[in-house]
Amino acid sequence: MSEQNLGPIIKEARSALRLTQRELAAEVGVKASHIAYIENDQRNPSLGLLKRLAETLGLEPRRVLFLAHPEAKYLTGETRKAGKHSARSSWNRFSSNRVLLRRHNVTRTELKVLKQVSLMENVSDPRNYLFILNSIRLAGDRDVHATL
Repeated sequence: MSEQNLGPIIKEARSALRLTQRELAAEVGVKASHIAYIENDQRNPSLGLLKRLAETLGLEPRRVLFLAHPEAKYLTGETRKAGKHSARSSWNRFSSNRVLLRRHNVTRTELKVLKQVSLMENVSDPRNYLFILNSIRLAGDRDVHATL
């Protein structure tokens, strides 16, 4: 992928969680119109709002910061890092995102299984845990349509 803007990333993450702009706004403490402005790259959110958006949407905080403030990458001398640290932070972001867990009805047992997955394999993005979980649910006898 080439250069990305913050707005489409926020919109994509919000849509993936099936949140409306109004619901996201309520979660992070702003008006829905402010979310719309951010998604359309018409406003740049404050650092505090960036943090709340990243936590609520399960996004990598550094990525969100660098999308909103590209100059921060230069100032920090940040280079792209990968490995166990990113896998651990990916798991932490997923498992601590209560909105995401509630929206997808993730049980404690499912969390335990997904934690084991995080220890076995590097999962780069928190949303990938949803893919893994849905694959497990579809492979089993559980009626996934009952929770929709």
